[in-house]
Amino acid sequence: MRVETEGATLNYETTGDSSNPALVLWHGAGCTLRMWDTVLNDLKDKFFCIAFDVRGAGKSIVSVEPLNQFTFEQYSKDINLILTELNIEKFHLWSMAWGTRAAIAYCSLNSGKVISAVFSDASIGVADITAQKEGVKKALAIQEEEGIPRFNLPQGWNEHCNPETAQLSLSVAGKFNLDRAIDDLKILAMVMTGDHDPNLQSSKEISQRLPFTKLKILEGVGHGSVLQRPDLTVDNFIEFHASLGLS
Repeated sequence: MRVETEGATLNYETTGDSSNPALVLWHGAGCTLRMWDTVLNDLKDKFFCIAFDVRGAGKSIVSVEPLNQFTFEQYSKDINLILTELNIEKFHLWSMAWGTRAAIAYCSLNSGKVISAVFSDASIGVADITAQKEGVKKALAIQEEEGIPRFNLPQGWNEHCNPETAQLSLSVAGKFNLDRAIDDLKILAMVMTGDHDPNLQSSKEISQRLPFTKLKILEGVGHGSVLQRPDLTVDNFIEFHASLGLS
């Protein structure tokens, strides 16, 4: 589906029955809404899922010069427009990695709209790409030793109509005070990160600062947990919501 807004055409998809609780899925860096395809099989009977491409990424196209349109404030307006199109006022949220930065910003700017949030691979510090890659290698080796089959990546999970704007879409984190945003959050949340993800330390710090928050450490999992272990992440996501009586 498409919606036109302030210099962009936003791409989003819905899955599941609209009478179910709404769940917004926020993709990670370099990803598209397709990254959620595998976990949607387990979510669609419990939630009305809304996956979207942030402006400039995937099939969300910018129609004017980028200039200052890549901001978390603008992304918040974008998702709110999609929610208005779908007549949704409140929703649950699941984000991964860079998407968790955007999700934290959204939650701080839109108090009362998010019922609960699961922040996967969460960090508000400087990303260590080298350490992330090394952690993934170690995690995959552990999984192989334990006989855990490797999951195929969803088709199109990192395919962008415009690679240049897709890269620009990631440049916004430094423009927003995420540290202050953490202190503004008063929502039910779970921070879920693998034990081989260098983001784990930041995830622990985030969970300690957020009230009403559970920390879940995934054993033998590296960065990009939803793509790497969709089975484990979705099981923990559903269990978290069940424990709160939200699904």
